Amino acid sequence: MKPETAAKKLGILLAAAPAEFTDVEISREQLDEWAANPPAWLEELRKNGPHPRPVMAGKLGVSTSGLARAGITEALTTAEISALLQQPPAWLVTERATQAEVRAEQVRVKERDAERAARRAADTSR
Repeated sequence: MKPETAAKKLGILLAAAPAEFTDVEISREQLDEWAANPPAWLEELRKNGPHPRPVMAGKLGVSTSGLARAGITEALTTAEISALLQQPPAWLVTERATQAEVRAEQVRVKERDAERAARRAADTSR
């Protein structure tokens, strides 16, 4: 597979990966081996970054769209993410609140759908 695909699957930023990763095709077996027994460079990238957008969003508790709305275009390191979490700017507080609302709505819809399915199942069994 292409290095871009492998980087996504491993949760790392391709631009920060070493040449041994970016310059070659990666087999499924090699990817599985790195996932099971990560080399030092992979552990370092996962621990300290820079991180890709989905990982940054997850660590900050916001969506990737929230990062875009905040104007975050560059990859952040773990230290930069920690600094944002320790003293959250207004955009981060707002985006985290938005994300909490979205998750609450998803739970509500899931419960509503389960209730409807249960009612349908009860109606058909009569």
